[in-house]
Amino acid sequence: MGLKADSWIREKSLKEKMIEPFESGQIGSNVVSYGVSSYGYDIRVGTEFKIFTNVNSTVVDPKNFEDRNIVDFVGDICIVPPNSFALARTVEYFRIPKNVLAICLGKSTYARCGIIVNVTPFEPEFEGHITIEISNTTPLPAKIYANEGIAQVLFFEGDTPCEVTYKDKAGKYQGQTGITLPRILK
Repeated sequence: MGLKADSWIREKSLKEKMIEPFESGQIGSNVVSYGVSSYGYDIRVGTEFKIFTNVNSTVVDPKNFEDRNIVDFVGDICIVPPNSFALARTVEYFRIPKNVLAICLGKSTYARCGIIVNVTPFEPEFEGHITIEISNTTPLPAKIYANEGIAQVLFFEGDTPCEVTYKDKAGKYQGQTGITLPRILK
């Protein structure tokens, strides 16, 4: 990145709509912070959640995922049960440039509470909301605050565009707008 990292993120987001909605500063008063940070962007979790349940005693199968494994929830605070898991989506919609790869890591505020956030890399030319995986590793219920920070995205710009982008290979999660469950192309 030729510019300072925070300036680069602002330029890409304001001119190329890389992140929408975009917060050009760090918002952090009385909330889990979000917006531009020194070398990345702190993303927010939306209000929709899919909480895993064992009520139906099914098997979690990434090749044949059953909706009976989850309970849908919409709200400002999601309680993830002890030793359980939830899916959510970002408030932000992403359009990753052809020469950029983004890596997402959980915020330390949640990590210090035993809440682990996992998000796979945002490949070049991926477009869509990001499905977020939230694990509560504790023996206690855990609160997740909607419309507040959940993870930080770090952007890596290549000197040249990659040969095959996520868009080129018609990635199965391209253009996702909600929480997208696992799927296998057939």
